[in-house]
Amino acid sequence: MTSALTLGQYLASIRADRHLTLRQVEEATSKLVSNAYLSQIENDKIRQPSPNILHALAGIYAVDYAGLMERSGHIMPTTARRQDRKHGHIFSSYHLTSEEEAELIDYLKFIRLRKRSCNKINK
Repeated sequence: MTSALTLGQYLASIRADRHLTLRQVEEATSKLVSNAYLSQIENDKIRQPSPNILHALAGIYAVDYAGLMERSGHIMPTTARRQDRKHGHIFSSYHLTSEEEAELIDYLKFIRLRKRSCNKINK
């Protein structure tokens, strides 16, 4: 996964996108992730939080856990994982869930099919 954003910057942007405060995330994780600890992660003071912290955040933010594990350096990207995300760079600034991305791709297929049908009719 190549990205200009650090793990902390990425998590901060997702939290802002979800309109959550540090304290709301703390409560949503049943205090597994304290607001102070999350602040340190977001400010890049902690660059490799534990997998259980990342798992909790992935669940709260509805983002890919494996992606957070990659960003934190716990796992290295695999060719298969990169191929699964061939459209990820297009949608990355929207912080879509995998379900939202799949729906967008399905809609794109629909538009292309409709366009092909219109072209056949016009010929």
